[in-house]
Amino acid sequence: MPAQTLPTYRAVDAEIRQLRLAITPAELHGSLSGYLCAGGSHGRASWLGSILADEDGVSGVIEDSALDAAYSASLLQLDSPDFDFELLLPSDDEAVAERGEALVEWCRGFLSGFGMASAPAKMSEDASEALSDIARIAASDISYEDPEADEQALEEVSEFVRVAALLLHSDCVLGPRHRRSLN
Repeated sequence: MPAQTLPTYRAVDAEIRQLRLAITPAELHGSLSGYLCAGGSHGRASWLGSILADEDGVSGVIEDSALDAAYSASLLQLDSPDFDFELLLPSDDEAVAERGEALVEWCRGFLSGFGMASAPAKMSEDASEALSDIARIAASDISYEDPEADEQALEEVSEFVRVAALLLHSDCVLGPRHRRSLN
């Protein structure tokens, strides 16, 4: 079964605005992804309150909403053997500076969500390095001077972050799951 696709950045943004949450779609999806990659296990309806612990009055996610679709798609994509995982970022027709800032926000969110879940105390060296690399990107202050080179660099960094998230999910979730099934 092919992995479900993410809702659009704009659809998630509209829902976030409607709920009056102080977070961008990229940061929210990064938080959700980090939470799932570290083994966070709240269900479909309650994950939002888990990753937005500092937001007052966050209610459950409405079934079939953009946020519900983001959760379901992310979960399916992370578990997919086809490495279909996607980052929720603005579309390619947005300015490279906007997409670059969204990638930095995604990485910040990922670190936050990863920290909120009970990740294994011991990770592989590759997974630890991937987490450190995401932290470096999250701390970046990017300048945009050469649109063509910036576009290519953003593509490469986005792909790196995507693969790093899959590596962390594999190390923290899939590895322990497979070890349990062997015992």
